[in-house]
Amino acid sequence: MKKSSIQLLLLMVLFACNACNDEWKEEQFEHYVSFKAPLESEGVANIYVRYKDRQKTTFLQPLEVSGSTTNDGNLEVRVGVDADTLGILNYQRFQTRQDFYYKQLDNGYFSIPQTVNIKSGENTALMAIDFSLKGIDMAEKWVLPLTILEDPAAKYKINPRKHYKKALLRVNPFNNYSGTYSGTALKVVMDGHESETPIVKSQIRSYVVDENTIFFYAGNIDEDRKDRKNYKVFATFNETGGVTFRAENPNMKFAVKKDASYTISEQMDAVRPYLLHRYITLNNVDYEFTDYTLVSTTAIKFKVSGSLILERQLNTQIPDEDQSIEW
Repeated sequence: MKKSSIQLLLLMVLFACNACNDEWKEEQFEHYVSFKAPLESEGVANIYVRYKDRQKTTFLQPLEVSGSTTNDGNLEVRVGVDADTLGILNYQRFQTRQDFYYKQLDNGYFSIPQTVNIKSGENTALMAIDFSLKGIDMAEKWVLPLTILEDPAAKYKINPRKHYKKALLRVNPFNNYSGTYSGTALKVVMDGHESETPIVKSQIRSYVVDENTIFFYAGNIDEDRKDRKNYKVFATFNETGGVTFRAENPNMKFAVKKDASYTISEQMDAVRPYLLHRYITLNNVDYEFTDYTLVSTTAIKFKVSGSLILERQLNTQIPDEDQSIEW
């Protein structure tokens, strides 16, 4: 190749590089404002809030400014509650099964700011949502639907994609004892059929009632039953290691046969040394109840006995409790 041809090729490469460098100095995308609340398989974004009887709990919901360059303006982003999207989601996912519908969280359980400020030179901000969840009934699936509001006078642009403009936050309050228990060691048998193979559920989900109390559904009843609210079993944990079971519905004819207890053990992960495994074991679970709605003409008595185990994994490197638990 001649020397002049080589020089020409080098000049073309230099011009191309300079053009690329200049191009990346300019914004490649719009500076859209979005919620950071990715949807999970249930169609909502699960958030976990520590339950407190007498205090508010603050959850920090992120907002982001998209783009390849840093946000260069002070943005005052208006936010609000959006009930319409929740109604559409319910019908699309559950059709006429209204007992499965997500419910909009009552105003008395939360407060949100009217605006969120994103400072110039920053691409993120945290929206503080205060929750006061005393008295909430977790037999319902509570969702806080949020949206970024239009404001012609504001400087920001809203992300046009609906899953970024909106945040469907399913609120999951937790205490020290709530979560999904392993039910493989809990046996459910029909009265008079004790010699037959028992019913065993692999998982039993529990829900917060107060700081020391959870509830779960009796026997093999789960969230798919339309009348599940009639079969709540409450478990209160005391400081001395005892557990008190009770039911509020007299039609269940609920009866405890043994005094239950619980133990807590902890173990560091063998592979990830920063991960703490905490196990809560409910011992001597032994109760009877009557399922009076499964068969319209007959009340069926069940006996439940065994144990339940809850495992909670905590990342000890993360100081924020709701973030440190690997849900």
